[in-house]
Amino acid sequence: MELVVARIGRAHGIKGEVTVEVRTDEPELRLSPGAVLRTEPATVGPLTIETGRVHSGRLLLRFAGVKDRTGAEALRNTLLIAEVDPAELPEEPDEYYDHQLMDLDVVLADGTEIGRITEISHLPSQDLFIVERPDGSEVMIPFVEEIVAEIDLEEQRCVITPPPGLIDEREAIVVSTRDEEAAQAGNDAADSADAADSTGSEDSGDRA
Repeated sequence: MELVVARIGRAHGIKGEVTVEVRTDEPELRLSPGAVLRTEPATVGPLTIETGRVHSGRLLLRFAGVKDRTGAEALRNTLLIAEVDPAELPEEPDEYYDHQLMDLDVVLADGTEIGRITEISHLPSQDLFIVERPDGSEVMIPFVEEIVAEIDLEEQRCVITPPPGLIDEREAIVVSTRDEEAAQAGNDAADSADAADSTGSEDSGDRA
């Protein structure tokens, strides 16, 4: 099975290094020196990773035969594709490969259908599920424990417990309005108390 494991970004420096947008949970395995990767477009590759290092939180790679900035820039936006055994599983029981999560049905705890996972986006801070809804629209679900309650590969489903507004923006508006009303009520109460205190102080002064 072939999986996209990275996308090449801009050139870094003048010696052929490139920044890489990682799209795998195991870059140390898929993007290690010596790895030979197919590319999209195919005419660019295959590419063999010569060196790799992390700089300012970004992975930098250098490929065999790419020795200068011009060659590195020519690789920009190229997808790197690795061959993965479909039966291979991550070492940690709560980790998953992208191909295991693709096309899972996404549902709420009560069984309400939300959609299906069509893409996994690997961001520096967290991973995101791109979920296509029945009406064709998309929603992004952060792959974090607080939201993704269960991954059931046998049933091919992902159970989520989203906060208000994540799935339906109208819920966020309602919550926001209530919060604003509650805050305003609190402010009004505080203003009334301040006015009462102020009046009491003036009265005491008059009696003195």
